[in-house]
Amino acid sequence: MPVQSPALRTEIAASWDRSRVVVDPYRDSAPGNEDVGDRWRSSPLAGPVGEMAADLRSIADDAGFVAAITDASGTILWTYGGRVMRHRAERVNFAPGGRWDESAMGTSAPALVLSERRPATVFSAEHLVEALHGWVCYAAPLRGPDKRLVGVLDLSSTWDRSHPMVMPTVRTLAGGIEARLTAVALPPATVPRVMVECLGGARALRDGTPLPLRPRQLEILALLALEPDGFTPEQLREALYGDRPVTMTSLKAQVSHLRSALGGALSQRRYLLTEPVGCDATVVLDALASGDTATAVHRYAGPLLPDSEAPGILRWRDYLEVAVRRAVLASRVPEHALAYGERQRYDLEIHQHAHRLLDPSDGRRGITAARIDAALRD
Repeated sequence: MPVQSPALRTEIAASWDRSRVVVDPYRDSAPGNEDVGDRWRSSPLAGPVGEMAADLRSIADDAGFVAAITDASGTILWTYGGRVMRHRAERVNFAPGGRWDESAMGTSAPALVLSERRPATVFSAEHLVEALHGWVCYAAPLRGPDKRLVGVLDLSSTWDRSHPMVMPTVRTLAGGIEARLTAVALPPATVPRVMVECLGGARALRDGTPLPLRPRQLEILALLALEPDGFTPEQLREALYGDRPVTMTSLKAQVSHLRSALGGALSQRRYLLTEPVGCDATVVLDALASGDTATAVHRYAGPLLPDSEAPGILRWRDYLEVAVRRAVLASRVPEHALAYGERQRYDLEIHQHAHRLLDPSDGRRGITAARIDAALRD
């Protein structure tokens, strides 16, 4: 039965439900005792963490915490802490080689990050395993240049050392590691064999040939392109169907058809793409992230999968529309507002913005004036 305690946060209760069927809450330490030295030396995180080791050690020493880095599976590859805290951590195998995913040690901050793909804090008795009730842990995801999860950064200590500034510190440290990951020279990118066009329309091509995908399968492909970390089956079902009573069998049939069309480039346990897929929506997002409003406006051909009513698509559709529009309104380049306004005929604010930016002698002011008049009449 699901956890009912009102004292548990929703994400904690959900984690308990997932993990307590396989984890003994009375176990005294995490499993795993392999030598991970070679894995750490070959990890893409080793260099960036090494560059930031002085900061990590200083914070751990000053605040009385243990700092840890896991890989994407939840296995700890590196730790640092003062003598007292390090010994306490070693007693529960919060040490290199220890496994800290939900299936190994139940609810913890690293386990929540691995499951939810976002920063997490777990305090005292929120841990499933009683041996951790004296602890508080703060963790954040570490993503590579392709936005996929490559590991977790965690700061843990005894519960009495909890402080609201620890999580911002963890986020900042994680951002520094990710920036260094991105700065590492990467091999030349290969051109994706599969391209999905989902702005203002809906089609996918493989090696230039249209793929025979149904609307639901195109929705799945677009969501997977927009979410590099993928979905659990339950998360994908919600993104596609919301609260509708659709069976997991129906979902798996749609995923299976898409996997076949992609030549197998779709993993099975957690649904994510295993080969690069080009997507016009991600091009727009990347352009916005780099401040390239011109590319974002040029590539934003219309709403995301305009005929879709899937909750996950609706959320991304709204996000893209708002992000592009705000970038246009923040820009001092009139061409951005003119181009965007061409597709948004009744957006009065956009047309007024373009009109203000144009020089009084610019003949294009006639276009913006006509658009303003049409928007006012609508």
